[in-house]
Amino acid sequence: MRKISLRHLRCFLAVAETGSFTVAASRLFQTQSSLTATIQQFEEAIGLKLFERTTRRVDLTPEAIRFRSVAEKLVKDFDNAIGDLHAIATSQRGHVRIAAAPSIVVHVLTPALRAFRNAYPDITISVQDAGSARIERAVLDGEVDFGIASRLKDYPELDYKPILRDPFGVIMPPEHPLAAGDGPVRWAELSGYEYIALTNDTGIGAFLENYPELGLSRNANPYDHASSTNSLYAMLKLGGKISVLPSLAAQASPMNEFRFRELTDPPITREICLITRQLRSFSPNTQRILEVLMATIRGTSFLNGTEAVAAD
Repeated sequence: MRKISLRHLRCFLAVAETGSFTVAASRLFQTQSSLTATIQQFEEAIGLKLFERTTRRVDLTPEAIRFRSVAEKLVKDFDNAIGDLHAIATSQRGHVRIAAAPSIVVHVLTPALRAFRNAYPDITISVQDAGSARIERAVLDGEVDFGIASRLKDYPELDYKPILRDPFGVIMPPEHPLAAGDGPVRWAELSGYEYIALTNDTGIGAFLENYPELGLSRNANPYDHASSTNSLYAMLKLGGKISVLPSLAAQASPMNEFRFRELTDPPITREICLITRQLRSFSPNTQRILEVLMATIRGTSFLNGTEAVAAD
C-alpha cells in the first residue's frame, strides 16, 4: 500500500472543511490538479472513495465522515508536538501562552508574572482570561502552554493538578439583610432570598449543579441567571438579590464591592487546577514560569479560607 503522509491528511481536511477542491487548493497554496492528484492517491491507497463530487459541491462519503475526526486529531497532535519541540529549542528567549480564570489572573498571575518578568525580561508572555470550558479547550487544542481553572469537562487527554482550594460563600450588596451579620452562613439560611445563578456553562455554575441538596434551585428564578462574573456584577448592582461564588472570585474587582460570607453546613470548596496536555514535555520557559507561579502561591496569604494545595 502506498504510504500515507500528513500531506494527504491536510489535503483531505481542507477539502472536507471547504467542500470545494478550488477553495481548498487556494488555502493550501496548491494547484487544483495537484490537490486532486493527492486525494486520488489517498483514495487509491486506502481503497475507498472519500468524496462524492457533484457539479456544485464536494460531499464526504459516510466512511470519510467517520474518519474526519481521526484525521483532525492526528494533524493536531503532530502540530502540537512540533510546537513543543520548537518551544524546547528556545530557551532564554521565547514566548509563553497562559489561559486562566479571571480571579486567578488577579490574585495569582499578576504577582507571579511580575516576578517572572524581573527574572527573565526577554521572554514574552500572552495571557487570556476565560471560563473553565474555554481554558480546557485552549489547552487541548495547543493554543496555550497551560491553563489555570477549575475542572469542568474533565478531558482524558488533559492532566489536572490541584494547586488551590477556595470555599464557596454568599455574596450580596452591602444593604442586603444577610450582609448585616458576621461569620459563616448556613446554606439553609439562603432560603427565601432572591438568588442569581451562574449558568452551567461556567465552571462555578456547573460545579454547583452537582449539589442539588443545597437547595439553590428552589430559590432561583428562571430569569435570574448570569453567564459570567461581569454580568453577575451588573445584576447584583440592581440590589436586593444574592448569589454564590468561591472566595477568589468574590475578592476580585469589581465583585469585591459586595459583602461576602463563607457558607457552611456543609462547607463546599472549589478546586483550582494547573491544566496541561498529557505526556507533554514543558519548554524551559514554561518550566521557569511554573516554578515562579508555584513559589508565588506558596508565599501568598489568601483571604477567606483560600489555601494552597500543591507544594511543587
